[in-house]
Amino acid sequence: MKIYTKTGDLGETSLWGKAGLKRTQKNSARVEAYGSVDETNAVIGAARAEGVGSEELDGLLARCQHRLFGVGADLSNINPERQDRICEDDVVQLETWIDRLDGELPPLKQFILPGGTKASAMLHLARTVARRAERRLLTFVQEDPSYALHLKYMNRLSDFLFMAARRANQLAGVPDTAAEF
Repeated sequence: MKIYTKTGDLGETSLWGKAGLKRTQKNSARVEAYGSVDETNAVIGAARAEGVGSEELDGLLARCQHRLFGVGADLSNINPERQDRICEDDVVQLETWIDRLDGELPPLKQFILPGGTKASAMLHLARTVARRAERRLLTFVQEDPSYALHLKYMNRLSDFLFMAARRANQLAGVPDTAAEF
């Protein structure tokens, strides 16, 4: 099987659902949203490749990557009777992880600079890409409110990635650097 199909050469891509495939512009709000979700997943993968400091944190990030594939699949599904892969439990899971990491980290009293270890810097980058994905998804949710839970998931994911970045630095013995402004 060839990786290229040539069907997107004129700026269109396929969506899927009950009615079969449907073509849409690659710069549509839907495609912008799931494209940014895919970018988020890739940056998380880059952070994991750097080594985040513990198998536990790496495992949580891997689970996020799998869930992001679910977000992307849901966003590309045009079936109005679709069964989403993302559910409220996924949001609650992120909140649980955020709370647990928050309890393991020094209290945050000011803004901090992204950086520290390479893995932490990549997780901060993943956080900003997740925020962009959230903004792109908001534009799409304004067209199709049935994806509102996915917006909530991306919001929580960016919060989790912030905490994961801090935790990766902590595991490496690198303190947060306060922003000066």
